[in-house]
Amino acid sequence: MEGLEIRESARARHLRISVFPDGRVVVTKPARVGMRAVEKWVREKEAWIEKAREAFRKRKNSGKREEGIELPRLRRGTRGYKEAVEAARALARERLQYFNALYEFPYGTLSIRNQKTRWGSCSAAGNLSFNYRIAHLPPDLADYLIVHELCHVREHNHSARFWAQVARTILDYKNKRCELHRYRY
Repeated sequence: MEGLEIRESARARHLRISVFPDGRVVVTKPARVGMRAVEKWVREKEAWIEKAREAFRKRKNSGKREEGIELPRLRRGTRGYKEAVEAARALARERLQYFNALYEFPYGTLSIRNQKTRWGSCSAAGNLSFNYRIAHLPPDLADYLIVHELCHVREHNHSARFWAQVARTILDYKNKRCELHRYRY
């Protein structure tokens, strides 16, 4: 397949496909998965990949320019990075305390990371992790992210029950979710 890149990750548990607006396709594989299995899996996913590429082509040809808001990228170890991490930690701690007064979900540790592909995550053990750039977002979007991950403590999926939990405090979560896509991590 043209434009296919395969990356191996020691942390990956499953095969994952990412399709980008420029048509590139990146497959991330766990170290234990062989190339034959990857090739077979990609062949099975060809229709889905082509559908995703076509959606990007249509969007590009529609004349609508995708606007994106670039947030600061700070190098680890720098003073600015350390300050941003501490600001994000203080924000997340304060807002988790605020929202969890309503939810009362027993979450584990809180960590702030330099995640390249996500705003936040919730582990199976209920540990919450946020991208340090959360501190650079408008407060309403930061609140949405914090509530989103907090609700994953109870519902580890994006089911209707999960979204009902989010809607308890973020009524316009659909708008917030769309607005968040304008920001680049």
